[in-house]
Formats: sequence, C-alpha cells, structure tokens
Amino acid sequence: MANEDDNVIHVVFGPEGHRVRAPTVESPSPTREPSPAPKDRDDPLADLYTRAEVSRLFEIPEGRLRYWAESQFLLPSAKRGRRRFYTFQDLISIRVAKGLLDGGVPLREVRKSVDAIRVALPKVVRPLAELRVVAEGHAMLVRDATGTFEPQTGQLVLDFTVGGLRDDVVRLLRDQPSTTDARTAYDLYLEGCRLDEDETTWEQAERAYLEALRLDPSLANALTNLGNLQFRRGDVASAEALYRKALLVDPQQPEALYNLGFLHSDRGELEVAVDYFERAIAIDPEFADAHFHRAMALEMQGRRREARRCWQRYLELEPKGEWSDIARQHLQRS
Repeated sequence: MANEDDNVIHVVFGPEGHRVRAPTVESPSPTREPSPAPKDRDDPLADLYTRAEVSRLFEIPEGRLRYWAESQFLLPSAKRGRRRFYTFQDLISIRVAKGLLDGGVPLREVRKSVDAIRVALPKVVRPLAELRVVAEGHAMLVRDATGTFEPQTGQLVLDFTVGGLRDDVVRLLRDQPSTTDARTAYDLYLEGCRLDEDETTWEQAERAYLEALRLDPSLANALTNLGNLQFRRGDVASAEALYRKALLVDPQQPEALYNLGFLHSDRGELEVAVDYFERAIAIDPEFADAHFHRAMALEMQGRRREARRCWQRYLELEPKGEWSDIARQHLQRS
C-alpha cells in the first residue's frame, strides 16, 4: 500500500484546474474541486444547476434524473472540473419532458419532442425569457419575438413561458445570499483552498471557509474542505460530521462521499466503504482515486474478481504513477 502521504491530493486553482500531489501533508484527504461560480439572481439563464436543485425545482426524484442522464435522455450538458451541471436550456428540456410525460404522452414521442426543442433553441435570440412553448392543435410550437418554430408534431400538451420558468428558478433556488454575498463567499472559498495547502496557514484557511459559509451556507465544498482540515489535525469525528453536513447541502458531492468511504475503510468497515466509493463513482465515473480505494476495499474482502475490474479502470484513468504500479501488482497476483 502506498504511504499515507500519497493519498493527499490538492487542486491548483487557475485556468487549467489540474490536480497535483502534495507530499508534505501527513494525513490523507480527498480530491477537491472548485464549486461552480455563485449563481446570479438577476440572470439565472446564464447559471449552472446541480441535480439536487433540478430535483427541487421540478419535484422530480433525483434517482429519475440520474436514470435520464445515464440513458442519454436528459443529461446535464455543462461540465465544471470533473462534475456535470444543468444549464437553463437543459431546464427547458426537462420542463418539456415532465409536462409531456405527466400528460400521458409516450416516452418515445417525448424523446422526439425534447430533441426537437434542442434543435429549435439555438435559433432563438436571447433573451430566452421571451419564449413561449405551446400546443396548437397537434403541433408544439416555440415562439419568440422573431417568429414561430415548429420543432415536432404530435399529441402534445404544453403551454408555458420560459420567463415563468426563470421566475420559478429565482423563487425556489435563489432565496439565499445576495449576488454580492455569494461572490464574496466564493472568493473566500478560493482563498481558503489556497491557504490550506500549507500547514502554517491552516487557521487562516479555516477562517476563510467559515466566513464563506456564513455568507453562503450552500457552499458544500467549503464544508468538505473544513472536514479535510479537521482530519489532518487528527479530529476524525469532526471531519466526518462536516462531510455528512456537506452531503446534506449537496447530496451529489463525490468528494464528500469518497471521504466517508475512506474513513469507513480506515476503520475496517469495508462494506460501508465500498458503498460510499460506488456512490462517488456513480456521480463521477472518472474519479480515479475512488476506483483505487474501492478496489483496495474489495481486495481486503476477498472479492478479487470485482477488484480486478476496479484496478483496470483505475489504470485506464491513471496509467502512470506509484498508485498505478500498485494497481498493476494486484492485477498480476489476481
């Protein structure tokens, strides 16, 4: 097994957003990604949205949204770091799909209509808020000030303004910090990320994270990074509590899930650990470290056939490095 120092991964924040090993820190901690930039109450059409937010907005179970994404029906089209987010255009497609499905339209026809909406939207000049999606006879029309588009014919049941959807987003998802507070909180979060690279500035990093969370309690990654600091200080109980709190804010945060898996693995609770690693991988299939530690936990349970697939996947994602050598050694023995 690699030295614990090798488990420490930090993120370099900047145009590239790459990850680097940080061998000077003694305790293991998770991979870390910057949160999406704060949402702008005045322009929700330009924002990105998490699965949890979309679930709350449309009252659709997250499991159904996950299935839609996995089946390539309705998936988040934007990517920030290793995570995917929904755009406002994606919200329009989801609103269309939900309305049609609730109206009894067959899924096959819904797929055609959603695909047609996606084709029609690029023709529309901003602001999207001026759009109206209506049923007229047996045709679904997309209208704006410049004209009318007929994206798909069929038995359709919609009539809603995109401006109304924008207002719903503001009402349901923006009732938190002001734009100024959110952006200040995000800057403080990034400052905390910079400061927690060095043990001598951990206290300053902690203050930055706490102030960021005071201004914007929705910054789940700040909670996760606070947990990392507590873990490095040896306070595992506080770290675990912070990881769980981060998941209450953002249930789809793979870093917090990975951390909890690591803690359970460290305690010998291997089945629980594997479950957390699998949940992290389901959200982010390219989360290499989660594949590695899942493989290790499976090996410790004697589940070598399952572990073998994890080692192979890890090597596909990380073909070079000390951990890659460990993965190859396990494959040679199995």
